[in-house]
Amino acid sequence: MIKVYGVHGSPFVRKVFVALDFKGIPYEIVPQMPFTGDKDYLKINPLGKVPTLVDGDLTLGDSKVICRYLENAYPEPALYPADPADKAMADWYEDLCGGAVAEMAAGIFFQRFMRPFAFKQEPDEELVSNIIEKRLPPMLNYLESQLPNEGWVFGNFMMADLSIVSPFINAGYAGYDIDDSTWPRMAGLVQRVKEQAQVKACLEAEARSLGFG
Repeated sequence: MIKVYGVHGSPFVRKVFVALDFKGIPYEIVPQMPFTGDKDYLKINPLGKVPTLVDGDLTLGDSKVICRYLENAYPEPALYPADPADKAMADWYEDLCGGAVAEMAAGIFFQRFMRPFAFKQEPDEELVSNIIEKRLPPMLNYLESQLPNEGWVFGNFMMADLSIVSPFINAGYAGYDIDDSTWPRMAGLVQRVKEQAQVKACLEAEARSLGFG
């Protein structure tokens, strides 16, 4: 059986859990926090990040690589579009939102959620304001220009939709919501993704793990 090393609450682990659930692939969760310096874990993922997927003799780190492997190994139902141009755009959205956008959302999450609840420290609201007021708007403007008024980016729910939304789920845990008067398409996509069956089930598990449920 496939093993996934990681924990609920990570936007990257979430993508892998949802992909596996969407495709109906059984798997075992091996609880693993990132960047712990765990020597045994570093043997299979020298970056110390999560998730890591183990499928028989194959071991993969990085959610993008894992999800693309799952798509190739278990092609139905599809989570990536078949058209080459659409597939390239899906890869671009996943890279953009798993990189720069996720970094900004993580900054909000760390300051407003992790610091007060995990470390008993005051958040750096100046840093958060800089992210929300200066750094995020250009990204949201771009994404808003790419999205449909309703439905999914490529017609059906796919990894692109989850990749775009996943960082904002974490920012939402820290009290940040996308302004639906300024970015209505983005705000709408967030709500649709959160109600998609496999995502909803994953978020319910996250809520229990994070102490919300």
